[in-house]
Amino acid sequence: MDHRRGEENGLDGNSYNSDMEAEIINKKNPKEREEEEEEEMSVERIFESKEVPSWREQLTVRAFVVSLVVGVLFTFIVMKLNLTTGIIPSLNVSAGLLGFFFTSGWTKFLDNSGLLKQPFTRQENTVIQTCVVAISGIAFSGGFGSYLFGMSEVVAKESEDVQSSQDYKNPAIGWMIGFLFVVSFLGLFSILPLRKIMIIDFKLTYPSGTATAHLINSFHTPEGARLAKKQVRVLGKFFSFSFLWSFFQWFFAAGDDCGFKAFPTFGLKAQENMFFFDFSTTYVGVGMICPYIVNISLLLGGILSWGIMWPLIETREGDWYPADLPPKSIKGLQGYKIFIAIAMILGDGLYNFFKVISQTLLGLFYHLRHKDASIVLSVEDRSSPTNSSLSYNDKRRTQLFLKDQIPIPFAVGGYIAIAAISTATLPHIFPQLKWYYIAVMYIAAPIMAFCNAYGCGLTDWSLASTYGKLAIFTIGAWAGGAHGGVIAGLAACGVMMNIVSTASDLMQDFKTGYLTLASPRSMFVSQLIGTAMGCVIAPCVFWLFYKAFDDLGQDGSEYPAPYALVFRNMAILGVDGISSLPKNCFLLCCVFFAAAVLVNLVRDAVGKRRSRFIPIPMAMAIPLYLGPYFAIDMCVGSLILFIWERMNKAKADAFGPAVASGLICGDGIWTLPSSILALAGVKQPICMKFLSRATNVRVDKLLGS
Repeated sequence: MDHRRGEENGLDGNSYNSDMEAEIINKKNPKEREEEEEEEMSVERIFESKEVPSWREQLTVRAFVVSLVVGVLFTFIVMKLNLTTGIIPSLNVSAGLLGFFFTSGWTKFLDNSGLLKQPFTRQENTVIQTCVVAISGIAFSGGFGSYLFGMSEVVAKESEDVQSSQDYKNPAIGWMIGFLFVVSFLGLFSILPLRKIMIIDFKLTYPSGTATAHLINSFHTPEGARLAKKQVRVLGKFFSFSFLWSFFQWFFAAGDDCGFKAFPTFGLKAQENMFFFDFSTTYVGVGMICPYIVNISLLLGGILSWGIMWPLIETREGDWYPADLPPKSIKGLQGYKIFIAIAMILGDGLYNFFKVISQTLLGLFYHLRHKDASIVLSVEDRSSPTNSSLSYNDKRRTQLFLKDQIPIPFAVGGYIAIAAISTATLPHIFPQLKWYYIAVMYIAAPIMAFCNAYGCGLTDWSLASTYGKLAIFTIGAWAGGAHGGVIAGLAACGVMMNIVSTASDLMQDFKTGYLTLASPRSMFVSQLIGTAMGCVIAPCVFWLFYKAFDDLGQDGSEYPAPYALVFRNMAILGVDGISSLPKNCFLLCCVFFAAAVLVNLVRDAVGKRRSRFIPIPMAMAIPLYLGPYFAIDMCVGSLILFIWERMNKAKADAFGPAVASGLICGDGIWTLPSSILALAGVKQPICMKFLSRATNVRVDKLLGS
């Protein structure tokens, strides 16, 4: 929002070379000057001569073909990020660029061939964006790196919690697709009747949706189209470099701790404590996208934990925990790593949950008090009263947004029908999840979905995972350990996460559609189709990873799926209580929980300008279990962007996201051929390993004998 405000201020502050012009302007009253300036900046005046296609014409076959291709690519990227660190940056810029590139290339080819029947419009671009985000969104909310994979036997063994057959449920492509189909559409129907209230009456900003709309609008102006083509070329160059670099690295990774990912950048001792640069173009790219403070917070969390805390706790071996425990036992050092990270995540998540809820309630109170209640409380899509104070942009957008109505009975009936099917189906997939648990969640879900969508509109912060964690504790404790509370809690987490996540995504899409004149009907249909595609694509991509990599989910592997273990241990904690923690671990958890809350309070108290220099507890918690190696990669990305901005800020702002997206996409798509090679039994030919001088001497002697 600050960036856009800065652009507007720049326009307001334009100087004029002509003294006569300045004198005439100064004689006008402020309202007249504001109206003239607003007309000059009016986006819809630029597109006034272009006819807006009907909602059916916005839904083209080519749009969904392009969405499918880009959606599969992004699903691979999100899946890889899910299974490595769990940090997933916004890929909206990449989706917008690639969608524009593929479709504009398609239409140009047809136009040259004389076969073009319908030009490529910004409304169709918005449909593609919506569909792609819906597809890749399932890869996150589907829990393949968190709650769903946390049910598996692999993760259960990692947490040493296999007590009976009820304690785990191994992935199978059939039940995963079925589960996603019965839970992923409820959020769309739960929030659908409130679209007019959220977008027009409350005028919620939805910063990500607004930024995406500005991006799409800019693509379809002559200047924006030229810049987009340059950005796509830059993205393609770095995509190729990243893909080829990943391919090159593959040859040297023939075993554990082999290859460039094991390069001891800061020495062998530092590498033992996970301090090294692993040459991952994905996380260099992610570091270029994430704010500086996120990357610094990750590195600081890694230094405090792996550089100070864990070595100190390790000296208490034999006192705080038995010395003969296996390295992965949660009764030992591993338990401190996992549960202290959980404490910080919960502290940060619950603080922001109550903060957003309070902002939601205050915002609702304000709107209900200062607006005509008959307008605010109505959920019907009737036209708003004509308001002469509305700008041309707002009048045009409101008129078209209210044109294509979606009946309220359709939304309510859809929610009830899907909820009934889901309530009957889920107990067959998860016998531990009783039908009355599900019924209670579905009664509460619309309220949760509204709170998350409203809060996201105010703050751009979706708390889907926090709502899921609350479901883990409540349903897990309700079921109890004797009745499969771990699996029940994790399944309940999936139900709640899917509902609240898709609800906020849909409202973001409505905001984007409002600003690009895309019909709410086409947005909703695109979201439905994208969600359906995601329910099939995401499990298939995960299944490819699951079958190709035998050590998937194991500590120290290429894909450790850290959040799967974190979510499972949350479920264990909810069922068993603090008795499952090692000595003094609960005390340390309380300290770090309180510290996370305190740091957030300080961040909010000092204001946005100063809070940029205060670390984020949620980000600090991630490397507590994983180690700081990926944070070093991300800080390298930040450093590259920082230097680039100092040298040429305009160029860095224009092409930085394209460079980052190319680095992420190239490395991400390499997982497809690497998975196929693994399934075909093709092994890497070389193991590049690094040894100390003393170890090397011993190895030479052994080989010589």
